Amino acid sequence: MAFNRRELLMEALTALSTQSRALDAIVVVDNASDDGSGDAVRANFPDIDLVTLKRNTGGAGGFAAGMAHALKVHDPTWLWLMDDDTIPTASAAAELLSAVEAQPGVSIAGSRVIWTDGRDHPMNTPREKPFVSRAERAAAVQAGTLAVRSSSFVSMFVSASAVRQAGLPVADYFIWNDDFEFSTRVLRDSLGIFVPASVVVHKTKLLGSTDLDPGERFFFEVRNKVWLMRHSRGLKAWEKAMYGASSIRRWIRTIRRSQQRPVLWSGLRRGLSEGSRTRPKSNESYFADLNVVADAVAQVEAARDRA
Repeated sequence: MAFNRRELLMEALTALSTQSRALDAIVVVDNASDDGSGDAVRANFPDIDLVTLKRNTGGAGGFAAGMAHALKVHDPTWLWLMDDDTIPTASAAAELLSAVEAQPGVSIAGSRVIWTDGRDHPMNTPREKPFVSRAERAAAVQAGTLAVRSSSFVSMFVSASAVRQAGLPVADYFIWNDDFEFSTRVLRDSLGIFVPASVVVHKTKLLGSTDLDPGERFFFEVRNKVWLMRHSRGLKAWEKAMYGASSIRRWIRTIRRSQQRPVLWSGLRRGLSEGSRTRPKSNESYFADLNVVADAVAQVEAARDRA
């Protein structure tokens, strides 16, 4: 998924094109970039499948559109999702594939995410699945992986059959919590793993977690988390209580540490209000004006409804 990071996009596509396990196809969703990203893809990677959207649908919409297009056009077995600031190391894809082949029943596998200096990126640090069973933990350990309950779009390997059954990310989230909602929905009744042997570099400007003074974007964190708790099928009731309490603690910590407290207090109020009063649009409605992907999105969501 790409938006106005042309140079990083070129670096990411070079890394994808030189994987030790060659990829069957690469789909780039250009989210209405105005920095020449689309032209750069056409000039430097003419064989790549470029989907150009006429408006910015956010990270959530970009991933939903790209997944729907890939499922319709390429009929993959696995989808590897990442942003345009994710640079995979040469063996990243091969390690993900090896890990899921070693553990039948896995629907999602995530890579180890490091920053430019080689340190683990705190924005994408995995946690072991709460109350994981002994059998699931033992199987993960034997394969050199970790059992997890959620995964990040920074580098997520997801079964195409699982997407057809669970549906796409909720595009109306725009940014934040879209990958958490999607992955917990997929993994509610299936297995997820973290694969430390698969390494990608997340080239963010700063090394920090998502609660590092988010500014205006804090609104999306709050609204989307409320939407998730109210409407998503991803979490069970006890999980909503656990993750909800954790979110409230993190919001308080974020506001206390912020240099923009009035902005964050405003985002908190607006997020709580909109999250409580509204619900996210359906993906069919969200993409209705984007003919390039509307039919593909509708097909995936219809398949989910039949599952």
